[in-house]
Amino acid sequence: MIGGGYVGLVSGACFAEFGTEVAVVEADAGKLAGLLDGRMPIYEPGLDKLVAENTAAGRLSFGGDLAAVAGVEAVFIAVGTPTRKGDGHADLSHVFAAAEQVARALTGYAVIITKSTVPVGTGRTIAEIVRGANPGLEFDVASNPEFLREGNAIGDFMRPDRVVIGAETERAREVLRRLYRPLFLIEAPIVFTGIETAELTKYAANAFLATKITFINEIADICEKVGADVHDVARGIGLDGRIGRKFLHAGPGYGGSCFPKDALALVRSAQDLGAPTRVVEAVVAANDARKAAMAMRVINACGGSVRGKTIAVLGLTFKPETDDMRDAPSVPIVTHLVGDGAVVRAFDPEGVDQARKVMPDGVVYCRDALDAADGADAVVVVTEWNEFRALPPSRLLAAMRGKVVVDLRNVWDPAAMRAAGAHYQCIGRPC
Repeated sequence: MIGGGYVGLVSGACFAEFGTEVAVVEADAGKLAGLLDGRMPIYEPGLDKLVAENTAAGRLSFGGDLAAVAGVEAVFIAVGTPTRKGDGHADLSHVFAAAEQVARALTGYAVIITKSTVPVGTGRTIAEIVRGANPGLEFDVASNPEFLREGNAIGDFMRPDRVVIGAETERAREVLRRLYRPLFLIEAPIVFTGIETAELTKYAANAFLATKITFINEIADICEKVGADVHDVARGIGLDGRIGRKFLHAGPGYGGSCFPKDALALVRSAQDLGAPTRVVEAVVAANDARKAAMAMRVINACGGSVRGKTIAVLGLTFKPETDDMRDAPSVPIVTHLVGDGAVVRAFDPEGVDQARKVMPDGVVYCRDALDAADGADAVVVVTEWNEFRALPPSRLLAAMRGKVVVDLRNVWDPAAMRAAGAHYQCIGRPC
């Protein structure tokens, strides 16, 4: 497994749990030192225990030397593919560098598999790189995109909705069948396709889910104009089997390591191919606008200005049960508030260390939600951690100086908030 980040570490640990011998190769010295010491570079429920157990059993190992790939049957490339600066395309430099290094290290037949999210055509380019680096090598290239939800990644790997494998030879397919044999035994759907189809499937899935989120956010805006309840609308349409109930939760916009970069990369690739994705283009633009609009919603709730006011922000990560701050809605919201003169007191159960790297200077990080709310003129919920749902409105209001509560995730009951004396605002429902 080339790469000990989110995808590589979770996938490697889960394959080890299946009984496979897995070597994770990590180039970052600091991250590798932590892994060797049993420290996880990310927060993912259950991952530390899974890694510890499989390391102790001798099925999972970590190192920085690509010599570990010599003699293996399968090499997964699971390195980062961030948005390339300037044009929105996926930056494949780490993928291509890994492919070349793997090719030079291999001593016999292996399947080189992209686990990273890569644009259509990447597999063909990897094959050219490998042939150029090691002309006599027997190999196949395959695509096996990941569909792991942060916060539930282990469950998603062990009990997946489906596994998509793009491979073109029976030899490569057989290697991957053996790797995923435990999932065949529980009759998880295994979808074999061509390489380009597998690559596109990942982008199409993420773009579609991003579209559902953006759609329900715009419906929430209409609900607020007419007095409807977006929760009931979402339930009413989500019970339709053709639509489904997931990803119909109104909020401040999508974020994270996948949806923003993958939707944008699909847009750029489609434009280059002369087959523009107008729907996804609109989704990307609407989601960017959504985050700016949420900052203005807070400012307007505070009377049109936050200058000199103290704003408590509860939840910083892009979703609960992770410490991931990549493209989190909290970043533009907090940046806007600080830029307009607010004092921001923030709390997140897991994301503070990562937040310090991307948030503007001057944010005060607090030990818990009530500490953040202490003396605040307004409280804003940006991420729906369960501990916020459990916080009694009366205790929250007692800690505050003001009474403004802007609930961007609809975690609290409007009637209970009003009874506690809050000037309560929520998303897409009567407040």
